[in-house]
Amino acid sequence: MSAGAAVAAPPDAESCSQVPVLRERGQREVFCGLTSIVWLHRKIQDAFFLVVGSRTCAHLLQSAAGVMIFAEPRFATAIIDERDLAGLADANAELDRVVGRLLARRPEIKLLFLVGSCPSEVIKLDLKRAATRLSQSFGPNVRVLNYSGSGIETTFTQGEDACLASLVPSLPPEPADAGRSLLVVGALAEIVEDQLGRLLGQLGIGPVRFLPPRSAASLPQAGPRTSYLLAQPFLGDTARALDERGAQRLDAPFPLGVEGTTRWLQAAATAWGISTARFDAVTAPAAERAQRAMARYRALLAGKRIFFFPDSQLEIPLARFLAREIGLVPVEVGTPYLHRQHLAAELAMLPAGTTISEGQHVERQLDRCRAARPDIVVCGLGLANPLEAEGITTKWSIELLFTPIQGYEQAADLAELFARPLDRRMRLVA
Repeated sequence: MSAGAAVAAPPDAESCSQVPVLRERGQREVFCGLTSIVWLHRKIQDAFFLVVGSRTCAHLLQSAAGVMIFAEPRFATAIIDERDLAGLADANAELDRVVGRLLARRPEIKLLFLVGSCPSEVIKLDLKRAATRLSQSFGPNVRVLNYSGSGIETTFTQGEDACLASLVPSLPPEPADAGRSLLVVGALAEIVEDQLGRLLGQLGIGPVRFLPPRSAASLPQAGPRTSYLLAQPFLGDTARALDERGAQRLDAPFPLGVEGTTRWLQAAATAWGISTARFDAVTAPAAERAQRAMARYRALLAGKRIFFFPDSQLEIPLARFLAREIGLVPVEVGTPYLHRQHLAAELAMLPAGTTISEGQHVERQLDRCRAARPDIVVCGLGLANPLEAEGITTKWSIELLFTPIQGYEQAADLAELFARPLDRRMRLVA
């Protein structure tokens, strides 16, 4: 190696909550879970992500991140080369050497993630055991954890889920005299985190903590007195780990758009017994500003038809927002994995007649997309350019992970992300 008010509204009379799902199994077109490091490394400011993988893994991260040469990112790749694959080198000894050099050079690192990849899994490198060994060597100043970001997983957002799930066993237990607390789960841009935290505080809900935290020293407590809200729909393993700690999930739509954000906040307000009058007084001004800001995009997007390829697992909440608040018509909403329990409130709000597909058979979905001729398609980078060449307007799904889109203040920005490619297409054909 080398260093390199109600929780959710009842289902509409006509909704997708009970609609059969088209399940597909075939060729997939997705990024691997390593991609999530690009936004995670910005979040935990004293953490470092060391990918144990190939030069291809390193090139993927470098190209996806677009890190400026003046910046020193908090991720790198310990490259598995031919000697490692052939068993000619002791991979564990090499890994220990790389980690030692890294920590000597970067003493500010307090949390080190060893991130598995396809190559490390091929040679059966036990990163869990390596993390335990390295934690003993470099602790207590540095905690070493591991998770898999392998491309064998379903989709690239599962990298975040695996990362956060690996953190849960390290969360401190609640003190015996702890009162009730709220945990917001999912990597959010700092501006979004500040906004949502401020609204929750104004409602009288708290203490409010976030996972992941901004510092490894600020790991939130978790236990039976903890209620948690998921901020992202792809955190199934993390939710399961929190449930095993005794934490209680608050069922809610996800905080996309005015409606999603209001119902997400309402789930916490209901659990804390906040009055309707106080809730409305706190949330109404921000909701009204967001509605006004979105009006210009409704004029452009209302009535347009949209098709989602399965990629990020954000597809169903996005389709709900676009259909109910912007007026877009979802033709098909594909998602890599459908967690019915976590998405129950979202499914209940999708318009009747929407085709929902789970998994992927890319050729069949391309055929359905071409036949439908939607106005805009949400898909991964691998499909976007070919579809654009056919005259179909696309939106890169991965951009929705890099951009702050949650909360009231970002509702118009989220709508603009879909208006922009349509506006560009109209300008090109004019």
